[in-house]
Amino acid sequence: MKNDTIAIDGPAGAGKSTVARLLARRLGFLYVDTGAMYRAAALVVERNAVAFTAEDEITALIRSARIEFVNGEGDTQYLYLNGEDVTEAIRTPGVASLASQVSAIPGVRRALVALQQQLAVSGGVVMEGRDIGTVVAPDAEIKIFLTATPEERANRRHAELAARGNDVSLESVRADQDERDERDATRQVAPLVAASDAIILYSDGQTPEEIVEDIVAMTEARRREA
Repeated sequence: MKNDTIAIDGPAGAGKSTVARLLARRLGFLYVDTGAMYRAAALVVERNAVAFTAEDEITALIRSARIEFVNGEGDTQYLYLNGEDVTEAIRTPGVASLASQVSAIPGVRRALVALQQQLAVSGGVVMEGRDIGTVVAPDAEIKIFLTATPEERANRRHAELAARGNDVSLESVRADQDERDERDATRQVAPLVAASDAIILYSDGQTPEEIVEDIVAMTEARRREA
């Protein structure tokens, strides 16, 4: 599996980031969080106070931005935007909401997909997002669509935000989640959908470690059958 590309797609709150990070560490692969790249793009838009109707201007800003992943100690990973560590800055609810809107702009998606494909070209990568198995890496050897019930996802997101010191209600988290789900599923460019050959997993009631074990077992079984 050392040169495989593993695609993990799914909605927010399904546990993709944690599972993908653990899986990459288990396999000794590069971990790529494409959602963080779209959040960085949203941060660019927010800081430049650009209207979402100015799609050409937004696309130009993203194309000129330098978005880089930098590995820290252990499996810690940081995201840098034009040389600045924005790992925490991109995790606010406001940036998350903006990211869903920015990701629907065709020019932005083309720019970031090209960058993501460069990262995946040599294999040995676990890449997670919303269109990895369908757009970014349609030839990925392993495709996982990780999801969970809306209630479970909202509870997880609420707990995550509370741990970061964000005082938001569970109701507002659920409302934002529902709006984002609708936007991601119905956008014209690369909507959130499971690839036809993806393994669909529900993370309800499972720990990330258990899900990783399931993925490893499934991929090994699929390889034996090939």
